[in-house]
Amino acid sequence: MTPPASPVTRRRVRGDGVDLAVYEQGDRSRPTVLLVHGYPDTHAVWDEVAERLAGRFHVVRYDVRGAGASSRPAGRRRYAFPYLMADMQAVLDATAPERKVHLVGHDWGSIQSWEAVCTMPDRFASFTSISGPCLDHVGHWMRRNLTRPSPRNLRRAAGQAVRSWYIYAFQTPLVPELMWRAGFSRVFTRALAAGEGVPPRPGHPAKSLPRDGASGTGLYRANMARRLRGPLDRRTDVPTQVIVPTRDLFVSPHLVGGLAGRVPNLSVRPVEAGHWVPRSHPGAVARWIGEHIAGVQGGPLSAAESRALRGARAVKGRRPFEGSLAVVTGAGGGAGRATALAFAERGAEVVAADPDPAAARRTADLAGLLGPAGHAYTVDVSDSAALEGFAKAVVHEHGVPDVVVNHTGKAAAGPFFDHSAEDWKAALDAGLRGVVHGSRLFAAPMAERGQGGHLVTVLSTAGFAPSRSVPVSATCEAAALMLSDCLRAELKGKGIGVSAVCVPGGGARPGPGPDEVAERIVAAVRSGRAVVPVTAGARLRRAAYRVCPRLVRRLARRG
Repeated sequence: MTPPASPVTRRRVRGDGVDLAVYEQGDRSRPTVLLVHGYPDTHAVWDEVAERLAGRFHVVRYDVRGAGASSRPAGRRRYAFPYLMADMQAVLDATAPERKVHLVGHDWGSIQSWEAVCTMPDRFASFTSISGPCLDHVGHWMRRNLTRPSPRNLRRAAGQAVRSWYIYAFQTPLVPELMWRAGFSRVFTRALAAGEGVPPRPGHPAKSLPRDGASGTGLYRANMARRLRGPLDRRTDVPTQVIVPTRDLFVSPHLVGGLAGRVPNLSVRPVEAGHWVPRSHPGAVARWIGEHIAGVQGGPLSAAESRALRGARAVKGRRPFEGSLAVVTGAGGGAGRATALAFAERGAEVVAADPDPAAARRTADLAGLLGPAGHAYTVDVSDSAALEGFAKAVVHEHGVPDVVVNHTGKAAAGPFFDHSAEDWKAALDAGLRGVVHGSRLFAAPMAERGQGGHLVTVLSTAGFAPSRSVPVSATCEAAALMLSDCLRAELKGKGIGVSAVCVPGGGARPGPGPDEVAERIVAAVRSGRAVVPVTAGARLRRAAYRVCPRLVRRLARRG
């Protein structure tokens, strides 16, 4: 929900040969956050983010030279970095004199902000970069990939080269300017809505877009070729957070590789989003900016915020699930307990849930010894009301989980006519409805948070094929398996993975041990595989029904 609009004051600040339109919100006595826009935007791209920050910070934005209400310099060379830095310095002196500010940049706003934190670091308390790398870092990254020509490195370099198609086009004299003035702004606006999910709204794209697009090509012509051909050794000690949209069509997520060597105080936050993430995910962007600032200032943080900051830190020796929260149901023993401990060993904070309070407490204690912390909850997944209360308590007390592992309950064996209506209800509550409600209750806050996550359902292999001996189990497990596939299709666009880990049951021999099941669950989360049969026999059973369903049905009739 967007907070009520706070008043915006506008003034003019003299930059290096240009007049800059500067916009301020919030109490000037509070820490200052400077938001710098990219190409071909204006300050208005930050509207939603600025509204969310203005209640806690003094928020400053400005139209960069050649954009929006700011004036346009004469000549291409006046878009070079020294002029951009002089403009930013003028804005800082006018809005936050003799104070360190928290710098945030998107696209070209981030590119020039990298130049700022590397050349005048004493002016900044923190930096958040979004979809705009340091050009010098990109130059070194490209050289490293091309001089070490492994298939992976060449693939990554080629991928970024393809993403940069427009940069080559902007080097062509006059053509880009003529395109913008001939109506390309309408194409851009439609592409923004269709490709990024960012529909036009008042202020963005700006009415000045044709002029802004034409003028802003000077940024590319004055800076790109020189820095990419001869990159400088740019480093900074300013605490830096890089928000990485994983569906960015212009900036490869791989560009953060090797950045920690040049930015020792670095945090990285991936988000399942496109290039214009300040428009598509303003709540998440504002929250991450606030958390980053709080971490730098040493202010009070919730347990969830502290864990998120730990998880974002780019440090050597970091465990794979460091800073993550893993929720495991059925964690009182067996594979459930082994799964909880496997995540704890890999750095995750663990919530262990089980109907047996003593067993849940024991698992949580062990998880606390192996990992950051363990928390015990008593819950029966077949009780939808109790499960809802459990989910709310977890999110409130510990934050949104990154991994949720749902263990289905055990269904009774025996032919169809051996089971009463109560038997079916109990089996469906534990084996299907528990998975439905657990997935629903945790997937919703995962999607709202915008940082992805993973849902795992642990099933028996009974759902792979028909059976006359375990029809209740086969029905419940098959339905849960289909639910997993449906959720995977629906949640993919939100960055949430869904996996089904299938374990032989019903006395199958040799059966996998709890530790083997736990390792397969962890591997499923890391790889993102849709269906993971734990044993070779389980894989054969699944393949047989997919390849020869008639034969498997015939065998089922024979028992």
